[in-house]
Amino acid sequence: MRVAIAGAGAVGRSIAGELLENGHEVLLVDKAPTAISVERVPQAEWLLADACEITSLDEAALQRCNVVIAATGDDKVNLVVSLLAKTEYGVPRVVARVNNPKNEWLFTEAWGVDVAVSTPRLMSALVEEAVSVGDLVRLMRFSHGDANLVELTLPPESAHAGTRVGDVTWPEDTALVTIIRGQRVLTPNQEDVLEVGDELLFVAAPSREEQLEELLSERRANARGGASQ
Repeated sequence: MRVAIAGAGAVGRSIAGELLENGHEVLLVDKAPTAISVERVPQAEWLLADACEITSLDEAALQRCNVVIAATGDDKVNLVVSLLAKTEYGVPRVVARVNNPKNEWLFTEAWGVDVAVSTPRLMSALVEEAVSVGDLVRLMRFSHGDANLVELTLPPESAHAGTRVGDVTWPEDTALVTIIRGQRVLTPNQEDVLEVGDELLFVAAPSREEQLEELLSERRANARGGASQ
């Protein structure tokens, strides 16, 4: 897979290193001469150019890329790069870094963004995920398709603890994609039984998140009775 990364700072170089280790072809693009540090990621291709310029993207052969990652520290630049990658070069997958959470609403399909990654929001979500049981935590937003990656840890009093996955009536536009149980990562099937403490990861439409949280946090009848005594 060929990946172009706009922004060769610490974030861009780190992403490049991970992708190269996994066998992918990576091009790093940055307009700042000081950012061109070939010795730091020698296996990558490097291009000193402005990723907001069509001529630069032509030189980068963006039309040959499977993925473009807009990873600069400037949200305006990341939006422009995303839009050009999608509309001018037809790149199948565009991932954009959101530096200021206030700008997150802009990083949508209209600007060519398939996946928007907000570091502050992600860090906040991971903190919530670590301490929240029974509350839905939004981990990531997928702009293309208007869906979110969300997590919920099944609480002890949940009415669905001990229930087969196939017996749960999930909300529409919701898919259970992974169950994390202790040290295990499970690909759920209809016969798997939900257990207290399971970390459940879903891809869900934003409009279904509240319904999903209510479903999994619904208390067993005996739990309700015990709470009222």
